[in-house]
Parts: sequence; C-alpha cells; structure tokens
Amino acid sequence: MRSNRSTNRIRENTDPPEPGSMNNNQLVCSIGVICYNEEANIGKLLKALLEQKLQDVQIAEIIVVSSACSDKTDDIVSEYARANSIITLISQAERKGKSSAINLFLQRANSEILIIESGDTIPDHEAIERIVLSFKDRRIGAVGGRPMPVNSQATFMGYAVHLLWRLHHRMAMIQPKLGELIAFRKIMSHIPEQSAVDEASIEALMRLKGLRLKYVPQALIYNKGPETLKDHLKQRRRIQNGHLWLKKNADYKVASQDSSLLLKVVIEELIASPGQLPKLLAVILIEAYARMLGSIDFYVLGKNPFAWDISESTKNLG
Repeated sequence: MRSNRSTNRIRENTDPPEPGSMNNNQLVCSIGVICYNEEANIGKLLKALLEQKLQDVQIAEIIVVSSACSDKTDDIVSEYARANSIITLISQAERKGKSSAINLFLQRANSEILIIESGDTIPDHEAIERIVLSFKDRRIGAVGGRPMPVNSQATFMGYAVHLLWRLHHRMAMIQPKLGELIAFRKIMSHIPEQSAVDEASIEALMRLKGLRLKYVPQALIYNKGPETLKDHLKQRRRIQNGHLWLKKNADYKVASQDSSLLLKVVIEELIASPGQLPKLLAVILIEAYARMLGSIDFYVLGKNPFAWDISESTKNLG
C-alpha cells in the first residue's frame, strides 16, 4: 500500500481534538490498539472493530499507537484512516514498551470508557458491546473478555496454549483476571511505564480506587499463542517477571500468583480431562521452569523486560 505519513497521524505531544457529539443513550468508548510490527494482522483487526455489532455502545474513536514499527503496519493503518475518520495513527519514534504506548493513548482518548487491544488479536463481532455494557454498573472499574487461542490443539504447544487460557478462564470465573482485551474507566492519566504487565497494572489501579473488576466470558477475543517452546518460555518468563515487579511496586498480586487458586483450577482441569494427565504435567513443569527463570531475572539479575523481545510465532492469526 502507498505510504502517506501525514494522513490522520499525530505525534506524541499534539493536543487532542474537541470531543464530537454523541448519543446520550449510548455508552461511548475509545479504543486504543497497541502495535509493534503487526502488518500480518492489523488490517483484519481494524476491519473487525469497524464491523462490530453495536446497539447500546458507540465507538467514538480508534487510536492506533505504532511503536517504532519497521514493517508496513503504519501504511496499512493510514489506508484505513483515510477511509474511516474515527481512526487515528500515533507514531512513536522509539519503542519504549507497551505501557508507554498505552500512556500515549490515555493522553489522546476523549471517552470516559477506554479499551486497550493488542495489535495481534481479533475481537469477536459482539465483544465490544458485551464488555462495555458492564459499565452501566458504576461500581465496575475494569472489564475483560475471554481470550480464545486459534492454535491447533494437534501439537503439544497448541495444547499448552489452550490449557493455559482454559486455566485463565477458570481462574477469572472465580477471581476476575483480565487480559488481551481490557476496558476500563478513565480514572488515571497514565500507568507505570516500567510495567511489563499492563493489564495487571490497570487492575491494581482500579482496586486502589475501590472499583470492581468483571470478567465477561461471552466476550471473545481471538489470539495466537507461541508455536515454539522457545517463544513460549520467553513469554511466560517475562510475564512472571512483570508480576513480581507489580507485586513489589504496587503491592498487587494477580490471580495466577495465588497458589491455592491455581491448584484448584488445575484439579478442575484434571477432573474434566483425566486422559490428558501426562501433557498436563509436562505443561506444569514448563510453567514452573519459566517462573523460576522469571524470578531469577527479577530477584537476582535485576531485569525488567517492559520493552520485551517479541515472540514472532504469535503474530499471525491466519
């Protein structure tokens, strides 16, 4: 596609436009799409957002934050922006991590309800409506849907990815744990840029303000987990490190760091699929190893991978 660097693009320090007129009977939201080299998926994601089935919810704007993309991501977004006035592209010259990109979205967004979606996911056609409707309850601060991996379960890594997201679902049904697509009230001007677990940081801020979290399993978000053990370990190691950083700096522990809750959902999984015990145990061992590596990174090496090395095998949903 032809590049047009000036079309519907802003730089990091420009002032936001005046909010447009909205239907007062609808809940209005702004969507922030966070991207780093997402040419394989960004067009499909924007198309899915533009074609959402909406009745009581209105999408006021879609702001794509491109973090120093070196592929065709910016060109594809610019093409969509020329045809759809609600799409804006923010170009971040230097990649500073996802939390930094989210802060650019927070500065720009006009709505009181905000949504963060990663550029390597695709929402179901009713996901936005189902998530945003939760904010009719003023006690709710943040809401998440259910991530659904597209990986084939015929391989061991595909099984591992599906297993981890099934456990995530089981945990979230007991204690809300948000990820991949998260909506929240705009009660903050920024989140900690050093956080490698942005969704968990937003959870912590909502809890601090006395607001509740909600999990909406009917709101589906399609993603792709790692296809190689190397990418899987890289991702899980970074997440463990980020959770430890959050616990130390915000005194907040996510559901997956609760050993008793984790044991409960693993037992539920085993009861549901007893024939998968050998593979289940193998995934548990891999997860334990990844958490050990992440803990060593944090406690011994003092690492904080908030601008992390991308797992390339997660980038194309197909």
